[in-house]
Amino acid sequence: MKRLLTANTLLVLTVSLFEARAVGQTPVQYREMLSTYCTGCHNSRAKVGGLALDGLDLSAATDNAETWEKVLRKLRGRLMPPPGSPQPKQQEVDSFSAWLENTLDASAKGPKAGHVPIQRLNRTEYAASVKALTGVELKATDVLPQDGQVDGFDNIAAALTVSPAFLSQYIAAARQVAKLAIGNPNPRVGSTKYAIAANSNPDLPLPLGTRGGIRFNHNFPADGEYRITINDLGVGIYASALENQSTLVIMIDGKIVFRNTIGGPEDWPLHAKGPKGRAKIMERFQKIPVQVEAGVHDVVVAFIDRSHVESPHNIADPFFDALTIVCSCAPPGRRNKLVDGVVVAGPFNPTGVSRTPTRDLIFVCDPKTKGEPPCARQIAENFAHRAFRRPVTGDEITRLMRFYEAGRKDGGSFDQGIEQVVAAVLSSPNFLYRGIWGAPARPGAAPTTEASADLALTDLELATRLSFFLWNTGPDEELLKLAEAGGLTKPGAMEKQVRRMMADPKASSLVTNFAMKWLNLDSLDSVKPDPVLFPGFTDQLRRDFSKEAELFVSSILLEDRNIVDLLTADQTFLNEELARHYGIPGVLGPQFRRVTVTEKQRFGLLGKAAVLMRTSYADRTSPVLRGAWVLDKLLGTPPTPPPPDTATDLSQKAGEQPKTVRARLEQHRNKASCNMCHGVIDPMGLPLENFDAVGAWRTVDSQAKAPIDASTVLPNGLAINGVVELREQLAERPATFVTAVTERLVMYAINRKLEYFDMPQVRSIVRAAAKENYKLSSIVLGIVNSDAFRRQAPEPAANVASTK
Repeated sequence: MKRLLTANTLLVLTVSLFEARAVGQTPVQYREMLSTYCTGCHNSRAKVGGLALDGLDLSAATDNAETWEKVLRKLRGRLMPPPGSPQPKQQEVDSFSAWLENTLDASAKGPKAGHVPIQRLNRTEYAASVKALTGVELKATDVLPQDGQVDGFDNIAAALTVSPAFLSQYIAAARQVAKLAIGNPNPRVGSTKYAIAANSNPDLPLPLGTRGGIRFNHNFPADGEYRITINDLGVGIYASALENQSTLVIMIDGKIVFRNTIGGPEDWPLHAKGPKGRAKIMERFQKIPVQVEAGVHDVVVAFIDRSHVESPHNIADPFFDALTIVCSCAPPGRRNKLVDGVVVAGPFNPTGVSRTPTRDLIFVCDPKTKGEPPCARQIAENFAHRAFRRPVTGDEITRLMRFYEAGRKDGGSFDQGIEQVVAAVLSSPNFLYRGIWGAPARPGAAPTTEASADLALTDLELATRLSFFLWNTGPDEELLKLAEAGGLTKPGAMEKQVRRMMADPKASSLVTNFAMKWLNLDSLDSVKPDPVLFPGFTDQLRRDFSKEAELFVSSILLEDRNIVDLLTADQTFLNEELARHYGIPGVLGPQFRRVTVTEKQRFGLLGKAAVLMRTSYADRTSPVLRGAWVLDKLLGTPPTPPPPDTATDLSQKAGEQPKTVRARLEQHRNKASCNMCHGVIDPMGLPLENFDAVGAWRTVDSQAKAPIDASTVLPNGLAINGVVELREQLAERPATFVTAVTERLVMYAINRKLEYFDMPQVRSIVRAAAKENYKLSSIVLGIVNSDAFRRQAPEPAANVASTK
């Protein structure tokens, strides 16, 4: 009976064939290849790039593993030999790379793990940990400063420096969180304004059947009356917004607490009275009283959506909005909508603080039944245990009780004492920092040699590292209990926890905090397309770009699909506006939904507007930025940055005949010194030229009035044309892409930059994942079972000496 082989099985066989052939080769044969293509520049005399290969012994490649790992990385992206030099065939490169990888992996020398210094929680980890501990949601960017980044990641220990300013902001944040979590039965009256633009959050869409409003989460500090004011509903000098009657509702946690109408025949006479009449209309939407219990609640202020015309075409509000851009006399919209946001004030006549989700996480006992001091001690122990991610000592509880006692002085309540305890725990170094000291040596164990001086992480340290890796926060109760019992390092326990944690919604942090940062898509706000050249681009479209990318990546990673689908998947997530931008019909409404696309140019990451806009300038595309992005993110071979004095301005002089970006780039590529880099970078970006600077498809350059030429010759000599053929070439070598992803994921997991000695482990993880169809779970399991994840090297001697 014949067996049907899947594409991945054939791929594994092909790779194995290359490796088998490589094993049969000898260092002498590869030395000839190096002499022909490499040592003319990389020799002891010229030493171009600080590299000399002629003095290295290939038969003892592991003695110079750090150098050979650099060679492998250059070959992976065909960065060397440089364009214009004689090039080996791709088969020769593959054979040599496979032989060298096998040699380095089979007899790797040196350390198996690196050293990760004690590290501070970054602001996203802090916010996630605070939410898990107290239920309080913080917007990290509002309360804490920007963290240092390494390769786009803000969780790398070496970059998480500390200053007095940092510490003061963490302490201020801890006090704010404690107040919000505990609540105040007699708070001062306060008010908060929620602006429309600042709260246009795609993660909080308006409920179905509503329109023209705003949705937000508001923290009500105590039970009592609150007053909601709506300042502007578009009631101006024109009466068109009042032509038809509309119904405005206020909803709290999905329940309608206020309903009133505006517009229609009843309001026409009032509008005719001028400003006083318009003010009279708006009085019904001022200081609307609502009774709310303490806690964070979902608030919606919006209009009930009803048809007001037979067809929205030609007279829809977006038409008037667009017309207003070019004509100040454009007529107003025909329907009311919130213009100036919503103000929430209160509480008035507070009646105390009822049970809230945040209080339930903290108050694990009732002081009325257990007694106040014993209950306070139990609360302190439970909260510190969860926050410190380990059992707490009696001395630590005693110190925390001093904060409770300080809060009770001068007639302070039990709640005020607990508030001080919560603030103290959240300000403690035991919460703000995490470190690795390793398991203590067993009595009678032989002394370690320098080569084996690295230490195994304890179960608790493993639990913390695993939880911050997958969830961006500390361990939950199940994982913490397992680690405290020493069960996490037992056979099968780690895999069980990994699969449980990846199925949890908190695993979405792998998308928001790993993938979006790896792909450099977490900062789309930094790109400001020229409004003259791209008048149809809006801030909402920018948010749609980001939402599509996040949903697309989630569908691959969190559904545990083959991660090569990130390159090739024919499904994406669209709403009406984004589908119109892409020219895809049949998608209606603001909600995102999964869509199968038929246009191959939109498959995978290379067809996503977020990627294409992020790798463009405000007024034009950039094959250089796009090519560098492909090399760095998808191949794991970042090109060398240009020298500081390199001319990168491709703008055209006034009056000059407009040229395509490709034609302007030729000025750089015609110079040999420039072509050494551009000859590698540009061929990876030119196939994307059919996409403009905001990701729309085009066949003609609108400024140069010339057809788009997306053809190129890749560094390996293969001629391709357009994004579809580029994607096919990338997908034909899946191990290269998976290796690039795995490198970054290992870096994210262990909180340090990778070293040459980590690469054999990376390749081992990728080879094992190939047998599991390159699923994310197989890569994660490979990482958490690696020495790089489970062990810690001693602190480098230079660092130890500098602290003495």
